[in-house]
Amino acid sequence: MATSTTASQEELKAARVPLGWRDGCSALLLPLNVCRKEKYYLPWECENEKHAYENYIRRMKLLAKQKAAAAEE
Repeated sequence: MATSTTASQEELKAARVPLGWRDGCSALLLPLNVCRKEKYYLPWECENEKHAYENYIRRMKLLAKQKAAAAEE
């Protein structure tokens, strides 16, 4: 898997990630989905991967808000 924050289209296609989920945080989504499948989607498993993915999403939304606010000024 790629070490950057985006995964290659080949990796995403091989992992059967839907087009709507192929964004800047897709490199964090791939290990989360692999862990979920291996652990049978148990909610207490894969917490590290889940928190990394959710934290990245939260930071990107905050950054987008900050950019929009700066553009309005």
